[in-house]
Amino acid sequence: TQKGKIIMRKMLKSKIHRARVTQCNIDYEGSITIGRHLMQSADILPYEQVEVLDINNGARFTTYAIEGDEGGEICLNGAAARMVAKGDKIIILTYCYLGDDEAPDLSPNLVYVDAQNVIVKSKQAVPSSLF
Repeated sequence: TQKGKIIMRKMLKSKIHRARVTQCNIDYEGSITIGRHLMQSADILPYEQVEVLDINNGARFTTYAIEGDEGGEICLNGAAARMVAKGDKIIILTYCYLGDDEAPDLSPNLVYVDAQNVIVKSKQAVPSSLF
């Protein structure tokens, strides 16, 4: 706290790193469909807000997650489908708000995938010792 104020910090909660877009569906309602196993590994819930970063074109946008099948599906739907192309590499991020006292202990879920969106490594980041 600063002079009695409660400070909330927006912190990285999870990341799916360098996933490949497998499909774009402009006619579906807006969102990103993510394979169930990827969502579970990254601790992303259905309808949770996500930030998507396109490594190929630099686009950054916000949408929400929809659970896909068990495979490595990554499908951008609706307006979000115009921001990427099939085959683009993307990073999917989620955030959470924590109080100043909790933020240093956060361990985000980091999920790394190969070109077929198969998980090659999954870990929790080490909490910051800066505070």
